[in-house]
Amino acid sequence: MFRTALRNVLAHKARLLMTVLAVTLGVAFVSGTLTFTDTLSKSLSSQSAKNYDGIAVSVTSYGRNGEENGKKTEPGISQKTLDQVKVLKGVESVSGRLSGFAGVGDENGRLIGSGWSNKGANYAPGKDGKDPRYTFTAGKGPAGADRIALDKATAATGKYEVGDKVRVATNSPVKEYTLSGVFTTEDGAVNAGGSLVLFDTAVAQKLYLEPGFYQELSVAARAGTSAEQLLDGIKPLLDSENTKAQTGAALAKEQAESIAKEMSTVSSMLLAFAGIALFVGVFLIYNTFTMLVAQRTKELALLRAVGAKRGQVIRSVMSEALVVGAVASAIGLACGVGLAVAMRSLMDSLGAKIPSGSLVVASSTVVTALVIGVLVTLVAAVFPAWRTGRIPPVAAMGSAHLPATSKSLVRRNTIGSVISVLGTGLVLLGVSMGFDGRTVIGIGAFLMLIGLIVLLPLLSHPVIAAARPALEKVFGVPGKLAAQNAVRNPRRTAVTAASLAIGLTLVTTMSVLGITMGKAVDRMSTDKLKADYKVSMSNGMGELDASVVETLAKARGIKEVSPHTDGSFSADGTIRLASGVNPAAIGNLLNIEVLSGSLDRLAKGEVAVAEKTAKNENLAVGSTLQAQFDDGRKSTLKVGAVYKDMESLLSPYIMDGKILSEHSEDQYIREVYVNTTGGESKASEKAIIDALGNNPAMTVATRQDMRDEMGGTINLALNIMYGLLGMALIISVLGVVNTLAMSVFERTQEIGMLRAIGLDRSRLKNTIRLEAVVISLFGAVLGIAIGVFLAWAIGTTFSKDVPDYQLVLPYDRISIFLLLAAVVGALAAMWPARTTARLNVLTAIKTE
Repeated sequence: MFRTALRNVLAHKARLLMTVLAVTLGVAFVSGTLTFTDTLSKSLSSQSAKNYDGIAVSVTSYGRNGEENGKKTEPGISQKTLDQVKVLKGVESVSGRLSGFAGVGDENGRLIGSGWSNKGANYAPGKDGKDPRYTFTAGKGPAGADRIALDKATAATGKYEVGDKVRVATNSPVKEYTLSGVFTTEDGAVNAGGSLVLFDTAVAQKLYLEPGFYQELSVAARAGTSAEQLLDGIKPLLDSENTKAQTGAALAKEQAESIAKEMSTVSSMLLAFAGIALFVGVFLIYNTFTMLVAQRTKELALLRAVGAKRGQVIRSVMSEALVVGAVASAIGLACGVGLAVAMRSLMDSLGAKIPSGSLVVASSTVVTALVIGVLVTLVAAVFPAWRTGRIPPVAAMGSAHLPATSKSLVRRNTIGSVISVLGTGLVLLGVSMGFDGRTVIGIGAFLMLIGLIVLLPLLSHPVIAAARPALEKVFGVPGKLAAQNAVRNPRRTAVTAASLAIGLTLVTTMSVLGITMGKAVDRMSTDKLKADYKVSMSNGMGELDASVVETLAKARGIKEVSPHTDGSFSADGTIRLASGVNPAAIGNLLNIEVLSGSLDRLAKGEVAVAEKTAKNENLAVGSTLQAQFDDGRKSTLKVGAVYKDMESLLSPYIMDGKILSEHSEDQYIREVYVNTTGGESKASEKAIIDALGNNPAMTVATRQDMRDEMGGTINLALNIMYGLLGMALIISVLGVVNTLAMSVFERTQEIGMLRAIGLDRSRLKNTIRLEAVVISLFGAVLGIAIGVFLAWAIGTTFSKDVPDYQLVLPYDRISIFLLLAAVVGALAAMWPARTTARLNVLTAIKTE
C-alpha cells in the first residue's frame, strides 16, 4: 500500500505541486522567521558581550537631583565615588561613562543615521591615553571643549576628515566642533545604523548630566582578582537606592536575555502571519486530496475489491499526505534559510546595520519547520482520507460518487449556526465590556470565522443566486453556466472561498481601524491645534532643552511660544501626570475647551483638570490637592478650571511650567508650540529654523505636516500588514486553481456535450473565468462584511479614549479589495480555462 501511495504521488505531480507550494510558502515563512530572529539575536548578544570585554564590574546610576526619605539625592555617580573605587584593592582601572543624544548633519544638513540610535558619549582614556572601547583609524580622541571624534561610517557619510568643522545637534541649539579623530567601535548604536559622537568628558558631563558626575562606571580587575571580589568591595561605597552594581558577565547575560525577549516579540508577530498562511493552506490541501480521491474512485474501489481493508485505504491516502508534507517541508526549510539571508540583506540596504555573524539554523528551527509542515498536511488530508474509506467497492467501481447526504448537511449547518451565534454573542459581550472586552472580542472573532467556514456551503446558494441575474444579463450563457457551476458542489466552493474570506477579514478589520484612527487624529490636529508650528526632536528622539524655548521666545517674527513639559506629582498616594505650559500663550496655541473656570488662573499657580479625571477624583473648580513633587517638597494646588479631555495632546493636569521647573532641574520638554507674526509661511518657517541654528535633529512642523506624519505612520503599518498577508492571498490563488481543475475534471463529459451543441472555445473559457471570479468575490464579500463588523466592535472598545472617534468605512480600499479578489479569480482561471478549451470534443464525450 505504501508503494501504491508513492506511485500515486508521482502520478499526480501537477495537482500535488500546488499543495507543495502552499506548504512550502508557510514553512518558509516559519523557518525564515525563526532563522532570522535567532541569527539577529546571536549577533546582537555577541556584540553586547564584546562591549563588556575586560569589564569586571559595571555600576549604573539611576539617581536624580532632589530628595528621597529626607535625604538629598545626587544626579549620578560622583567623581569622589570613582576615586574611592579606583583605590580599592584589586582594581586595575576605572572609567566613568556618560551618554545621550547627539546627531550630525550631512553636507545637505540632513541628520545622519536613524535618529533613535544617534548617540553622544564621553571619551575616557586610561593610563595609556587610549579608551579600549574605540580604535582610531585617523587622528586621536577629543581633548578640549571644542573637539569631537566620529565613528567611521558617520564620517564617511558626512564626508568629514580630521580637522574639519562639524555641526553637532543635541537637544539644545546646534554647535560647531573640530573633528579630532575617526574611530571604529562595537557600540550597538552604530551597528544599528545610527551614529556616535565622542566628547571630552567635561563636555559630555555638561551636556548629559552635571559636572563631576557619571552615569556608569566600568571597572577592570587586576590579575588574580575575581569580579565577585571587586563587587563585594564596591557595593559599600554606593548609594544602594539609586545605583546598581553587577559583574560584567552578569550584565552581558542580562543584555542577552533582553535582546532575546525583544526578538521573541518580533518572532511572535511574524509567526502569527505565517500561521494565517498555513491555516489558509489547509483548505487548499483539503481540496487537493478531495480531488485526488475523486479522480481515483475506481482505483480505490478495485483495491477494496481485491482485499484491501478500509483502514489500509485510509492509510494509503495519509501516506501520500505524509510524503507530500515531508517534501514540501524540506523545500520550505531551505527556502526559509534563503529568506532569512534576504531579510538580513534588505535590512542592511535600508541602513539598519546588523552586526556580523554566521547564520544560525538551530535544530529547533529544523524540527519545528518539518513538524509543522507535515502536521498541517496530515490534518488537512484526514477528512478526505476518512471519506475514502467510506466508499463502497461496488458503488465506486460503477463511478458513483458519494454525494453529501441531507443528514450530514443539516448537521453541518446546525453546528455552524451554533458556533456563529456563540461567536457573535461573545463579540457583542466584549463590546459591552469596553476596554476590558478586547480579549473576549478576539475569542468571539475566532469562533465567528470557524462558524463562517462551516456555514459557507449554506450561504453560497443565496449569495451567488443573487448575482446570477446580473451575470446572465451581462455575459449571457457563460454567466448563467458560471453561476450554476459555482454552487454545484457547495462544499468545495465554500472551502475555496474560505481562504479569501479569512485573509480579507483580517485586512478589512485593520484597514477600517487604521483609517478610522487616522481620521480621528486628523480631526484632532485640525480642531485642537491652533499653533502655526510645533518644534520637536526628529523621530521622537527625546526631549528639547530649556534653552530652545528661550531662543524661540527672543527670535524675530515669533509672536507666542509655549513649551509642553511632561511632569508629575503625587497626591493621595497616586502619581498624577501633568503638562507644564506657558499660561499666557497656551489658549492661543491649543484649542482647549474649558467646561468651567478659566485658563487665566494657571498664571496664579492653579491647575486645570481634564473632565474625566475631575469626575473620577471628585474634583471641581475651587477644589484643592495636597501635592508632593519629585524633589520631595509639598504644595497645595487649587483647581482653577476643568477642560474637555485632550489625551493625545495634554496630560490630565495642566499647570504653569514654572511650577514644574521649580521642583525639577531635569525638565522633559516634549515639544514647543509657536505662533508667528506672519502666520504659516515659508518665511516664518525659515525664521524658526534659523533661530534654532538649522539644527538637523529638530523638526519644525505645520499642522499639515503633523497630519501627514500620522497618516504616513498608519499607512506604513497597513502596508506592512498587507505585505505579510500577501502570502495567504497567493495560497488562495492556488486554491482557486485547484477548485477549477477539479470542477473541469468532474465535468469533462458535460464540457464535451456543451462544445458539441455549439458552445465555442472563447465562451467556454469565459465560463471558467467567471466561475472563478464568482467564487473569489463570494469569499471577498463575506470577508469584508465580517471585517467591518469586527472593526466596529474593536473600535467601540476604545472610542471613549479617542477624541471625536467615528467609524469610517474606506470605500476606496474596500473597492480595491473586491477588484483584487476578482483579479485573483481571473488569474487563477487562466490555466484551467486554457486546459478546458483544448479538450478534444469526442474524447470528452466518451469520458466516464
